[in-house]
Amino acid sequence: MKKILVIEDQPQMLRNLAMMLGFEGYEVTTAPNGQAGVEQALAAPPDLVICDVMMPELDGHGVIQTLRKNPATATVPFIFLTARSDREDVRTGMNSGADDYLVKPVPREELLAAVEARLTRSEAVEARILAAATAGGFAPDFSSHEPLLSLGLTNREAEVLLWVSQGKSNADVASILGMSEKTVKQHLGSIFTKLGVENRNAAALQAVEVLGKPKAV
Repeated sequence: MKKILVIEDQPQMLRNLAMMLGFEGYEVTTAPNGQAGVEQALAAPPDLVICDVMMPELDGHGVIQTLRKNPATATVPFIFLTARSDREDVRTGMNSGADDYLVKPVPREELLAAVEARLTRSEAVEARILAAATAGGFAPDFSSHEPLLSLGLTNREAEVLLWVSQGKSNADVASILGMSEKTVKQHLGSIFTKLGVENRNAAALQAVEVLGKPKAV
């Protein structure tokens, strides 16, 4: 059973989210503010976090920044849930490491679809990383795209591949890097050609292999 942590300072919203997810068979834990959410996540890392952005004490951006710095929660899928839908807000959220950004009031079907998609994608990425780590005995470092330049990519292509290797969709990458999905697809086409691969999974595998190599001292 997948464990989902919901962080939301509005009691009714928190209850509604927990109820919707619980009915779908997820194990749901809740936190009424960002600080409590961080403490719960670090004490018992969930499989996914759904977090409000605007909260007292510690807002959603503070939550994700803290979780991304801790190895135990660095790769946990993270969905922002907020009333703000401005494109710049979305980009800020994605740049901070969020996997999705849903606007309140989010329909039940949309919420569940986002949760399922992020959990499925997370499992796929973990499987690729585990396979690479088992073969080479390393852990990928996603903190910089620069090592990917060794694959013969341009700076922008390396940035795109860095996010793709973490399971981001084309729409995600477009929001994070401030480009259109068409441009992302064009970069991916060039990446596939340079790497001699046919799909994003094969490209991502090459990326995690490079990102897992020990850095020169």
